[in-house]
Amino acid sequence: MSDDTDTRGVKRFGRRTMLRGAALSAAAPLLPGTLPTAAAAPAVRRAAPAAGAATFRWLGTAGWRIDVSGRTVLFDPYVTRFPTGLFTGAFDRATRLCTDEAAVRERVGRPELVLVSHSHWDHLADVPYIAASTGARVVGTETTYHLLVALGVDPAQISVVKGGEVLDFDGIVVEVVASLHSRNKQRAYFAPGRLAGPPPARPETIGDLPEGDTLAYQVTAGDGGPSAFLMGASDFGERAARGLRPDLAMVAVPTSASTHRYVPRLLAALGDPDVVVPVHWDDFERPLDLPPRTDPSADLDAFAAQVRRESPATRVVVPDYRTLYGADMRPVS
Repeated sequence: MSDDTDTRGVKRFGRRTMLRGAALSAAAPLLPGTLPTAAAAPAVRRAAPAAGAATFRWLGTAGWRIDVSGRTVLFDPYVTRFPTGLFTGAFDRATRLCTDEAAVRERVGRPELVLVSHSHWDHLADVPYIAASTGARVVGTETTYHLLVALGVDPAQISVVKGGEVLDFDGIVVEVVASLHSRNKQRAYFAPGRLAGPPPARPETIGDLPEGDTLAYQVTAGDGGPSAFLMGASDFGERAARGLRPDLAMVAVPTSASTHRYVPRLLAALGDPDVVVPVHWDDFERPLDLPPRTDPSADLDAFAAQVRRESPATRVVVPDYRTLYGADMRPVS
């Protein structure tokens, strides 16, 4: 969640070609003086993902639905978006957890895999219902495991990971990346803590959901690609991320400058992705039926400008809830 509340792709597809070329000619302009020179080292490139190999739909906050040949993977699916007072100055940690089952069914389909970055409500709250109603396998931390079991999810459906695992789900490869949660202006973060065993009682409120460590994931969507790096919070482990080289990077927008050189370090670690998609910049208590509204503590324009300045060949795509995107994050008609 936003912290102003006080609160390796494994399969390589040759080398970058089409996506990188698309980035160079994208609508996001190159800044003056940033074109490559003859003396510059040649960029490492890989083949473009096959057209139609995967589709992406933003679920708001950090959430994504990825569809690959009739198979669905979810990341941090938070669809219900119930009010907590977070964006009105009346934040209430005692807000009760709830799920809008109809809204969730409408947007998530029949997932076979749900990836969870961490256990705050704006990442986890709808996962118990999704797991129970679809039988999907859930991948997350030990804390996520204990919370989900307490919320009625079958333990046999949950895979506990720590970071460093490379998991093959019948051709969809998931690399688990140890990561970090974002911090506020005081360099603290919301609801820390982890669970090494069951919680004392069934979680009922958002305050009952500690962070429990944070993960990122790189998903390689079948033989046709692409590889997508998925973040649930605006910080990262630089050494863990180094060398991943995703085609797409779904990057959380920071709400403070607490993390030193966040954008330059992240882009360098990831090898200047072909496409960067800003996430976790929206008011996630506003229904998904309405257009996204920017979290006032997140400077989306400044973030996009910094990405373009640091990596001129990278295309920035600001997502919309209602748009279906292809493997290169261009709209699909």
